[in-house]
Amino acid sequence: MSTKRPPIDIPNNPAIFKIVPIVVILFIVILILKNAFIIVEPGHSGVKATLGNVNDKALPAGFHFCIPIVDKVTQIDIRQRKQKAEATAASRDLQTVSTSIDVQYSLRDVMVPQIFEKIGSREIFAVTIIDPAIQECLKAVTAGFTAEELVTQRSKVKDAVEKKLNEFIQKSLSLKELGSCIDIHNIAITEFKFSREFDAAIEAKVTAEQQALQAMQEKEKIIIQAQAQKEKARMEAEAKAITIREESVALAEAIEREAKALKNNPELIKLRSIERWDGVLPKFSGGGAVPFLNIDMKDLDKGGQ
Repeated sequence: MSTKRPPIDIPNNPAIFKIVPIVVILFIVILILKNAFIIVEPGHSGVKATLGNVNDKALPAGFHFCIPIVDKVTQIDIRQRKQKAEATAASRDLQTVSTSIDVQYSLRDVMVPQIFEKIGSREIFAVTIIDPAIQECLKAVTAGFTAEELVTQRSKVKDAVEKKLNEFIQKSLSLKELGSCIDIHNIAITEFKFSREFDAAIEAKVTAEQQALQAMQEKEKIIIQAQAQKEKARMEAEAKAITIREESVALAEAIEREAKALKNNPELIKLRSIERWDGVLPKFSGGGAVPFLNIDMKDLDKGGQ
């Protein structure tokens, strides 16, 4: 026994058949309009390719029109970036040195279409141009210095690295006719790594130099102290000599004044004799003490007459 399904009742409404195509068309139009406009972000430059052909003129940051499906816009970061790299090489004295370096660079916006066409995106540019240049220049520069000079002449090493890096990058880009597409803003050597044996030797050398410097400072200190003691003794001797000289002059002047006083005053001589007499009279044989007599010579002369 077969059963027949009832026929599907399709509403016979002509308005639906009119709205559906309109909606589809609007959707397509919106989709086309959405892809017809593009905004290039700040710090970027747009590269427009029409059916695979790159336009030589870069699109600056801002609002731009393009043909959907036909045009494709790729945004390239042109801001300053820091590219880190590390290279291991042998120094002039055959020491193994690992050098870490930071390179800050930016791309020139007017050259972005050519960079994108001949090299690729910013990331590909860093891998294929910047990294090999850093590796090559670090190996070349490291071979020209001893391990100790790499540390003690850091600024000179940096200048040599910067010069070599510019030369290598320009040479690599010139082969692709992109010689002026990059600006290198700064190069910084962040670290030198040496073998353990070399580090130990450097540490021992620094310790010895510090000890020698300390010994020299101690020696200079002793010399200065000895010179100070010698100067002090000299000054004390000079002061003592000056004091003795002044006392001698004063004593001589006093003696000279007293001599003049005695010369001009005979009675003062008698006074000095009395002042120095100890009160003991001289004794003579056959008699006792002779009393202190004050005989005037004039009186004796008168008695004799």
